Amino acid sequence: MVCWGGWEMVVHFTPWNPEKNMFRMVEKLYESSKIFDMVDDGDLVAVKLHVGEWGAVNTPEPIFIHGIVERVKSRGGKPFLTDSCTYYRGMRNNAVDHAANALANGYNSAPFISADGLRGENGVRVATRGVLDAVDVAGVIAGADAMVVVTHAKGHPTACFGGAVKNVGMGCTTREAKLVQHRCVELRVDPERCTGCGTCVEVCPYQIPKIVDGKAVIDSPRCMRCPICSSNCPSGAIKIEKRENIDKALASAVYAVLSTFKPGKVCYITFAKGITPLCDCVPGSGRPIHPDLGVYVSNSIIEVDAAVLKHLAPVLDARHGGDSWAQIKELKKLGLEGSLDPEVIEIK
Repeated sequence: MVCWGGWEMVVHFTPWNPEKNMFRMVEKLYESSKIFDMVDDGDLVAVKLHVGEWGAVNTPEPIFIHGIVERVKSRGGKPFLTDSCTYYRGMRNNAVDHAANALANGYNSAPFISADGLRGENGVRVATRGVLDAVDVAGVIAGADAMVVVTHAKGHPTACFGGAVKNVGMGCTTREAKLVQHRCVELRVDPERCTGCGTCVEVCPYQIPKIVDGKAVIDSPRCMRCPICSSNCPSGAIKIEKRENIDKALASAVYAVLSTFKPGKVCYITFAKGITPLCDCVPGSGRPIHPDLGVYVSNSIIEVDAAVLKHLAPVLDARHGGDSWAQIKELKKLGLEGSLDPEVIEIK
């Protein structure tokens, strides 16, 4: 069982108040929670964040990342910023573009190191539990001594919720591991509805759909089951099915990632502000769907996501038609500790 080394599992929280100096409030949060006590002198510490696709504006402001980096240094740790390459094409598809994108978005307080190599090829095969037998964990993540997971809470069209679980499960694995997780859901074309219009071909970045005998066919093993074709199909012929499987795959991936760390060497900081319906992989991720909540910190990935979902689950489930609790429920089934109704200590 993945455990937490006897650390007290509780969530500390400071509400977002634009009339206060939120940098100082967050620093107070860190002091009260002692969240950085898990960093030991000499540790190579991965600060896992999503730097946002080029044009994304809702990721945590660089000043907060700077504060995290300084906290790690104050404990004698050696912090570096990191994220893994994306499967889709964009400004985070390879290590060079990813690092340039991180700098352009203001994340320059520590070196940025691509977690899975130049083109997403650097992974360590790790056995896991659940729907996946093994997961290719990003090599840099697997080699780090400790990790600070910095998350922007938001929605996601397939997984429903983009919290710490998604940040770790998808963001700490290789490009191919991302494809495996996405392909746990199914995609079906209804030939009765399909008119063969070709819209799916036009909107797919990889032109994976083909029109055969006047009907769309989507059978490539490179299809990542994203919702672009289904959401743009004018006749509603393309359907994403068994969406719950991506939540199970994320949980399997998280289990694998966390098993590469010693107990108590991972902590979570979640910024629940600018809460958009779509993730930060999309430059135009939509208008906020919930008022800003604040900043949450915890030693437990289950509890930090649960604390946020107490507020966001109803709106996310209604928006995306899924179960935003599914990821952490699956993690509990796999043996991770943590409460779905955690104690939350508010720091004012």
